[in-house]
Amino acid sequence: MNLPTIRVVLVDDQQLVSAGLTMVIDSQTDMAVVGQATDGTAAVRLVNSVGCDVVLMDVRMPELDGIEATRQILAAADATERTPPRIVMLTTYDLDEYLLTAISAGASGFLLENPPPQDLLAAIRTVHSGDAVIAPSATRRLLDHVASGVPVVTDPRLGCLTERETEVLGLIAQGLSNAEISAQLYLSETTVKTHVRHLLAKLRLRDRVQAVVFAYESGLARSRSTP
Repeated sequence: MNLPTIRVVLVDDQQLVSAGLTMVIDSQTDMAVVGQATDGTAAVRLVNSVGCDVVLMDVRMPELDGIEATRQILAAADATERTPPRIVMLTTYDLDEYLLTAISAGASGFLLENPPPQDLLAAIRTVHSGDAVIAPSATRRLLDHVASGVPVVTDPRLGCLTERETEVLGLIAQGLSNAEISAQLYLSETTVKTHVRHLLAKLRLRDRVQAVVFAYESGLARSRSTP
């Protein structure tokens, strides 16, 4: 039985980078490159016209940068009630400002450009499945940054969650996978996935990365770690 093909759009102003990514992606049986763009403006038009599941988006490009292109692509999908593509930002610049603004814009992943092929392919499959991925070198700095700005007062949005959903969110913030949360709470993995889906919907978050940031910004992660 053939697996459904993951349709990928590449957005990068360097043709050699795009050519290399295309070779890696098209070598797989479960994914294919369906379009390429060299700037953010063209990327928005392309994604809106051809449709895709995953976008690999360079951060720095002429005319319209990758972060603003991400905002426009996701806004267009929301406006037309289409399923939005999952967007993975690629950059040669491992800078906090790009990481934080990319997540704020709605990106589901953040990788340094030219990752090992197996890491790139794993990232595409991960975001396509509904999860998120961040370059390991950036994860700790992200958490340190948001933790440093945690408010003293607990965010009132936490009130919309059930006690179990709040507990699951706290474990997500600790970096636990669904399988690990399942073992810790003595729940089936299917039940954990349901709780994750519900809390993301209630908080209007796209994925687990945004959930981690919310947990720190809301004060939940700090309150859970305070003796």
